[in-house]
Amino acid sequence: MSFPKELPFEDVLSSIADGLFTVDADWNITYFNEAAERITGIPAEEAMGQKCRDVFHSSLCDGSCALKECIDCGGVISGKSIFIVRPDGERVPVSISAAPLRNARGDVVGGVETFRDLTELHLMRRKVEDLYSFEDIVGRSEALGKIFRILPQVSRSEATVLLLGESGTGKELFARAVHNLSDRRDGPFVAVNCGALPDTLLESELFGYKAGAFTDAKGDKPGRFELARGGTIFLDEIGDLPAKLQVKLLRVLQEKVYEPLGGVKPQPTDVRVVAATNRDLESLVADGSFRQDLYYRLNVVTLRLPSLRERPEDIPLLTDHFIREYNALQGKCVEGISEDVMALLLRHDFPGNVRELENILEFAFILCSSGFIQLEHLPDSIRPSLGQDAGLGMVGTLEEIKCRAVMSALERNQGRKMATCRELGISKDTLRRMIQRCDELSAGE
Repeated sequence: MSFPKELPFEDVLSSIADGLFTVDADWNITYFNEAAERITGIPAEEAMGQKCRDVFHSSLCDGSCALKECIDCGGVISGKSIFIVRPDGERVPVSISAAPLRNARGDVVGGVETFRDLTELHLMRRKVEDLYSFEDIVGRSEALGKIFRILPQVSRSEATVLLLGESGTGKELFARAVHNLSDRRDGPFVAVNCGALPDTLLESELFGYKAGAFTDAKGDKPGRFELARGGTIFLDEIGDLPAKLQVKLLRVLQEKVYEPLGGVKPQPTDVRVVAATNRDLESLVADGSFRQDLYYRLNVVTLRLPSLRERPEDIPLLTDHFIREYNALQGKCVEGISEDVMALLLRHDFPGNVRELENILEFAFILCSSGFIQLEHLPDSIRPSLGQDAGLGMVGTLEEIKCRAVMSALERNQGRKMATCRELGISKDTLRRMIQRCDELSAGE
């Protein structure tokens, strides 16, 4: 492509909105456009001739230089999130793309890098998270929106609530939200995991015992229903409740009374019951392992919590939420996650739902002390995804790996080329050339 003489090439580069600079083989800056001056706060005359690491002080200047990787491997890096440090100490989040510079003979003589200021995007993300937070539950998906819209009315009633959802969908968070939005908010919130305690211990935990009820019962002990008086009791994993206790719980729900172990007089109870399970209670009722009458008593109001697979649009919000939380808890300054990590998370299946996402980020915080969480900071549990999606652990030439990545992206997007271009961050012409090259490689096998 040629430019008219009245529009010098350098003027074109200076007019683009993204920062752009080039370096020679010794990492000395040889070009620095106006946007690079604005984003870094460094005039071009000061940057020219300096080593790029002395200008940017980026989170990759400690040995993970993107330009060096491009120059050494001859490849291209696109959309990698890092931060740079301005002379006044301000940390600026940017998205970078890098490629080697070649002379007419094809020899690598340096590198070129563009970078885009993500400050406004990060501020917008924080505002969006604040906007879409509801009682510590973060999300903007329609699946959650339906629950958010009815939760205040459900909470103000005294009806028993049954929360259904896969493990890790945040059932206790929703139970606490029901309590906090109810007229019982000033009373206690008591949580019991019905699947974590043996049957005999669970009964005494729920209903308490009287002195002499068993050998070691030296005195009276109140149960969780007594401790939750005037408030809410959350019975998690209700599907694991043994048959004997199902009868006792049914009496509590029907008659508002219970009997402690060793007791002879019914005790009145004043609690709101919220129950939860990740099991199919209707199937348990059908096979006789869960009482039908108890199921109907629990199933007054049922809220089905969506899995994370059903609300992928909430992953960026949840990610920002957990990063802010871990920064506060651990005293770190992690800026966020890189764009390639976000792309991976958006494609991950998340069998463990929100809890799995939180665990992934907690692990990443162990390896990442500042800057942006990169692919190498992620746990081994999602390494198979990395192998398919990011090319790690794949064998073959660079062209073969690129072809497999392109074909995988086309398959994920059901052959839609524009969607594939957006995912890979390439133009239509580039995709067309890559598909053509893949066909040539396949024909040559």
